[in-house]
Amino acid sequence: MKKNNTSLSAVLFDVDGTLADTERDGHRPAFNAAFKEFGLDWNWDTELYGKLLQVTGGKERIRYYMEKYVPSALNKNDLSSWIAELHKTKTKYFLDLLAKGNIPLRPGIARLIHELREKEIKIAIATTTTPENVTSLLKFTLGEESLSWFDAIGAGDIVPQKKPAPDIYYWVLEKLGLPPQQCIAIEDSENGLKSSRSAGIKTIITVSEYTYLQNFNGAAMVLTDLGEPGRLPSILSGTIPNLNNSWIDVSALATLIESNDQ
Repeated sequence: MKKNNTSLSAVLFDVDGTLADTERDGHRPAFNAAFKEFGLDWNWDTELYGKLLQVTGGKERIRYYMEKYVPSALNKNDLSSWIAELHKTKTKYFLDLLAKGNIPLRPGIARLIHELREKEIKIAIATTTTPENVTSLLKFTLGEESLSWFDAIGAGDIVPQKKPAPDIYYWVLEKLGLPPQQCIAIEDSENGLKSSRSAGIKTIITVSEYTYLQNFNGAAMVLTDLGEPGRLPSILSGTIPNLNNSWIDVSALATLIESNDQ
C-alpha cells in the first residue's frame, strides 16, 4: 500500500509509564533493593521518587540524588563507574520483578500492537531505559517472539542526550527511514512529550500516576490510557478522532496523523 506524506507509517512507544506502570512498583523498589545490597541507607519512597523522575535516566537520577541529598557521597573514587555498578544491580532486581509477572502492560497496549502488526504499520521503541529492561518487559508480557515485531528499538545510552532532548527520536526515525510527519509517538511524561515534539512527531499522552499533573501543551491528545472495548479511557484533552470506537485504535491514529492539528 503506497503511503502519502501524511499517512500513518509507524507508531513509536515510550516504555516506562507508557507500555507499563513500571516506575512506582518496579524501578523504585529495585533501586531500594540495590541500595540495600550496596550497604546504603538510602530509601526512595513514593513521593521522593516522583520528584526524582524529573531527571531522565537511572544513572543520571542516582547522580542527581547524590548531589542534592547526600553530597558527601560524591567523593568516591571513579564515581561514574560506581554509579554504573549500582545501576546495573538495580537492573538485576527490576528484571526479577518482570520475570515474576509483577508488571503487566497498560490497558490497550497489547491490543494496539497487534492491530498495528495486522495493518503492517511499523512499530518502534524510543526510550531512555536500558535495552535489558526493554527486551525483558516485551518478552515477559508479549512473549519471546515479540522482540522481532519491532522495526527499531532505541534504548539506553545509544544517543548522547536523553529526553527531553529529541536525540532518541531522531535515532529511531533514521533507523525506520521515515519522516516525523508519518509517525505518532505515545508517551506518558512532559519530558517525553518535549522529546518527541522537538523531533516533529505528533504525540499522544497516556498519563501515569507520576505524570498526570505535568504540562502536556502540544500533545495531540491526553488520555488516562489507550482503552479497551468495555473499558473506555477518560479523555483529559482532545478528542478521539474516530466515530466508531471510543478507544485508541489504528483507525483513530490514522485519522489523527492526517489532521492538521499539532
